[in-house]
Amino acid sequence: MSIALLYERSESDEAGIKQTAQQLGIDLKFIPFRKIALTIFPEGFNAKTKGKDFLETFNNSAVILNRAQSKNRRLQASYIMETLDKKVINNSQVEFTCYSKLRTLLKLWKAGLPVPKTVFVPCDASDFMKNHKEIHNEDDIADLFQAEIPLDDGIVIKADAGTHGKMIMLSKTREELLANIKETKPTIINPIGVVAQELINKWFYDLRIIVYKEKGKQTVCHNTALARAGFKDFRTNTFLGNLVFEAKLPHSVIDLATKCGNTLGEGNDAWIFALDAMVDVSDKAQVDEAFIKAQLDLAAQAYLPVQKVKADETRLTDFSAWNNKLEQTFNIYVNSVSYQKVKSIIDENIENNKNALVFHEANSCPEFWENTRLVTGLNVAIPLLKSAQSLIG
Repeated sequence: MSIALLYERSESDEAGIKQTAQQLGIDLKFIPFRKIALTIFPEGFNAKTKGKDFLETFNNSAVILNRAQSKNRRLQASYIMETLDKKVINNSQVEFTCYSKLRTLLKLWKAGLPVPKTVFVPCDASDFMKNHKEIHNEDDIADLFQAEIPLDDGIVIKADAGTHGKMIMLSKTREELLANIKETKPTIINPIGVVAQELINKWFYDLRIIVYKEKGKQTVCHNTALARAGFKDFRTNTFLGNLVFEAKLPHSVIDLATKCGNTLGEGNDAWIFALDAMVDVSDKAQVDEAFIKAQLDLAAQAYLPVQKVKADETRLTDFSAWNNKLEQTFNIYVNSVSYQKVKSIIDENIENNKNALVFHEANSCPEFWENTRLVTGLNVAIPLLKSAQSLIG
């Protein structure tokens, strides 16, 4: 029995997993889930694309690496594969939790782990009566939020299932709060109600921490994190143009992240998460902001060659050559003086505020090849594949 990689479209992460499998001597199969028609009938099931029959791949695969990028498609894929008696990383129970920011926070909060103050109002911003009359609930929802979170401190409205900073909005006035609540109409990334959170003063960075578990082994938290940094927006997301730096994790933070992983993966033999965390710096910033901005501007110049390589379409036709070029340009970036200065500031700040960390999201299918691997030194494909092997063994 083999391991199969289920994916939507082949990008650098998928190519990286394939390359890593070859290096580890793993015979990896491939399931292009987005293009497959799955048919169930009294005698069994079929799985076909327009040009290929995948029934043998399904039958011969014991473990599925679920790398569908759409949260909805990923949740559906896990459930389907489990129904076909496959082990899945991550399984549908984990996907169900990670799909929702609120469900993730509730699970961590119940375990006594640090999370931001969060308010959930199940009511939608507007409702329609049977006579088609529209009722607006924005004022009532805003009142409920302001009763729990001071508006002067900032209230963040979040889409419950959003990614890459989509529909995450900051309110500092009543007018902004009402407008942002109004924006949260029921959609695929915000199915019901409105979620609000206190604004954590994370200064200019946040953290992505990798935790994973193989069957029969202790949970591992990688000792360095990916720090996403910049002053462009309160959302320090790389998709919004922010830079990436390595961040050393104190032992206490590693212990906390390990507990988060065990909480989210409870009852499962193998799993992998990217935990998103923020350090509540408050007024404990040790370095002048103008100095950091200047260093970030210099680091951004050093990062330009990396961005150019990332955009190079040869990654789809000659992945090995493209990857070598990416690693070379990234190495120049991380050895730049400005990178090392910003990294040093982040490391010192985490150490000084290690007891002020909060976790706000968990990603069950993290992107890793182009940033996390090169910044932290962890090729996520290795624990992913070894966790899958542990489920077969």
